[in-house]
Amino acid sequence: MVITLEGRLRSWCLLLSLLLLAAWEAGSGQVHYSVLEEAKHGTFVGRIAQDLGLELAELVPRLFRVASKGRGDLLEVNLQNGILFVNSRIDREELCGRSAECSIHLEVIVDRPLQVFHVEVEVKDINDNPPVFPVKEQRVLIYESRLPDSLFPLEGASDADVGSNSILTYRLTSNENFALDVKTNSDDSTQIGLVLRKSLDREEVPEHNLLLMATDQGKPELTGTVQLLITVLDVNDNAPSFGQSEYEVKIFENSDNGTIVIRVNASDRDEGANGEISYSFNSLVPATISNQFRIDANTGEIVIQGNLDFENMNLYKIRIEATDKGHPPMAGHCTVLVKVLDKNDNVPQIALTSLSLPVREDAQFGTVIALIRVSDLDSGPNGQVTCSLTPYVPFKLVSTFKNYYSLVLDSTLDRESVANYEVVVTARDGGSPSLSAMASVSVEVADVNDNAP
Repeated sequence: MVITLEGRLRSWCLLLSLLLLAAWEAGSGQVHYSVLEEAKHGTFVGRIAQDLGLELAELVPRLFRVASKGRGDLLEVNLQNGILFVNSRIDREELCGRSAECSIHLEVIVDRPLQVFHVEVEVKDINDNPPVFPVKEQRVLIYESRLPDSLFPLEGASDADVGSNSILTYRLTSNENFALDVKTNSDDSTQIGLVLRKSLDREEVPEHNLLLMATDQGKPELTGTVQLLITVLDVNDNAPSFGQSEYEVKIFENSDNGTIVIRVNASDRDEGANGEISYSFNSLVPATISNQFRIDANTGEIVIQGNLDFENMNLYKIRIEATDKGHPPMAGHCTVLVKVLDKNDNVPQIALTSLSLPVREDAQFGTVIALIRVSDLDSGPNGQVTCSLTPYVPFKLVSTFKNYYSLVLDSTLDRESVANYEVVVTARDGGSPSLSAMASVSVEVADVNDNAP
């Protein structure tokens, strides 16, 4: 018997395929790929059929299909060659916002027999967004009596990218009166300010025009600019000052309107009208803050006036100004960080998919009957969901992936004894008190010829 080189190669390839398939099935059943955002249509992502251990010839007969929750048709599979490719424009910022991690979860399903696989496709960031300032020009009012080293807060730029593509450095046009101060706050955000290096004389130079530039660390780097219009004012030589430059407070979501969040307090060394203080939000505070909070101009109390929702926004950064009543008025500044705490206010959700019914009464143990996906919008223990079945049924739940389960056969079926089961799946979160939801699936037992006349 003569074994050709081609025959040996085929034997080795078959053995290698079997080893790879066995190793994959012994693992988690999950495949990872990565793709750059904005990749062109048709860009290769991975050999999904090969990596899942599936033969190309069985993709169509076994009804190979891919589902992507909420992601539309961003990725597609060529059933002829089993390759996963980019089907439409992928915008990482649109998918995941500022999240450090971004991926598309694919649920791959094949029938005959029913199998489900999970594929994670990481979307990598490219530097496609320049730094952007909230306004085209920032106006800064400075009194000629302010001493050198005085600090005036500025609104920094934001960059929709992540990683080094969003790390910003700032530069200020060269001048002898001002320098730029850049520091990192406790929430890892960057706070920039204008530092007075040399005393101002309104009668000599009443206005200064500077250009502030923000540059990211992407390749190639991108830059955004904003015009600084600095007006020098006369008289009133003491500005109100807060005891702290930054305050932090925590409050539960769904707190009642009118609930006091914090009371800030500033002092002014001047007397009379020059020492009387009124409080307000900074003029650049966005509507997302002004719609949720208000501040008492006389007391400095910040109270809730909207519904706080942890799932919508869990951190508010509020810029506060304390302005005296001198002529012209002077202002002091502070920042209040309001951290919204989660409450268990979302019921778990259950989705039943890919039902394989009816079930033959001679079906083998472990036969997959249905796929179940659960979710909960809360976070921490409030969002951790566990599933259970009604007792005394010949089925069980098998966890296949985080928040994904398979309903499988766990004991013998006998249609002549029980022809139909009403199976109830209960999903319960870990909150206190716990919230739960139920879903029902009717499992019909199909007859086989297992009884003699």
